[in-house]
Amino acid sequence: MKTTLSQFSLRTAIQSGSNARALVPSLFAGLGAKRILLLSDRGLEQAGIVEKVASIFELTGNGSGPQIVGTFLDIAQDAESRYVNDAARFAREIGADGLLAVGGGSVLDTAKGVKYSLYKGLSDIKTAISGGFLNEYFPQAQPMNIPHIAIPTTAGTGSEVSPIAVIFNEDIQMKTNIINPFINADIAILDPDLTVGLPPRITAFTGFDALTHAIEALASPNATGLTDAYALHAIRLIEKNLPEVVSNGTNVAARSDMLQASLMGITAFSFALNAIPVHNLAHAYGALFRIPHGLANAVFLPVVMEMIPQLYLPRAVELAQALKVDVKSDTPDVALSKAIEKIRLMQQKVNLPVDFTEFNISEEDMQHTVPAVMKDPAALNFPMPPELIAAIGERVVPLVVK
Repeated sequence: MKTTLSQFSLRTAIQSGSNARALVPSLFAGLGAKRILLLSDRGLEQAGIVEKVASIFELTGNGSGPQIVGTFLDIAQDAESRYVNDAARFAREIGADGLLAVGGGSVLDTAKGVKYSLYKGLSDIKTAISGGFLNEYFPQAQPMNIPHIAIPTTAGTGSEVSPIAVIFNEDIQMKTNIINPFINADIAILDPDLTVGLPPRITAFTGFDALTHAIEALASPNATGLTDAYALHAIRLIEKNLPEVVSNGTNVAARSDMLQASLMGITAFSFALNAIPVHNLAHAYGALFRIPHGLANAVFLPVVMEMIPQLYLPRAVELAQALKVDVKSDTPDVALSKAIEKIRLMQQKVNLPVDFTEFNISEEDMQHTVPAVMKDPAALNFPMPPELIAAIGERVVPLVVK
């Protein structure tokens, strides 16, 4: 492992445990916020999750403490920029001074985009990331001073703590990125009670998103001892708990472990950020075909590991061991093969597909994939040649009509 300048931070405070959501009003009071905008989505409204969180504020005393003054639920898959703009405009209209995000990655990233827009005085978030990628470091980046609490309802993206906001630009059909050490939530509430009703399929592919974060962090040329610690333990927790939460979604202890694995996976990923070919492909295919991000990662992960083995071989033995694979005195090549086999077995065990057949992607559609992968911001540090991108595409879209 080379010794170079590295950064590591977990700025977000973590409150973890069953019914931890009950702390939210007092935490907002401590942050100095009084007028809270709650951001979530229609699915979580229908599932009763929004009401479970909102009702806590009704119990906190005669309107003297922080109160929810508006709810924004029109958030779609992939944190579309138009909804970021709509939510930021609504936040200004109601005079919100705090943001409460309740949801999966799309909701959490939308809230980050709203915070950034409010802080920068933007009417259109796309103007900040017109080139697709914005990376701001301290001291250029400064605290945004907008109280912000995030409650993840999936164990996958870890967006509640990551310094990265992924915003979909509808105009150019690209997932764009803002990296800023103050864009993440001030406090994350990891309440497993709010994840027990997550359907098995979504539980499975969001779990694979977390697994992909951890594996790409471990394989990164920028990995450090700090990121390795988070990545390796995230892999261990996911290997142990993902099959359980898919088959028995009411296991609160396992759900809690998955939330922590998600948090650790994205933290390792964020601070070892370099070569991320799985995410590169998932971003492009997700933008083109609206494939859920976690599902795209789940399909691509073992294929990419097989087709770009040189990236994973240096850490293959440690990866296999974290996946509970017996590698004893195996060579890295053998250890990597066994690790990939274990990942495929996990894929099968949680009933995830091995390709994108269900999305009916045509041969004509596939012609757009190579340029989309090459222009995705995630390709900056690890550009893949067109022939490799095409070959991977043939593996995941096997039924293209010739």
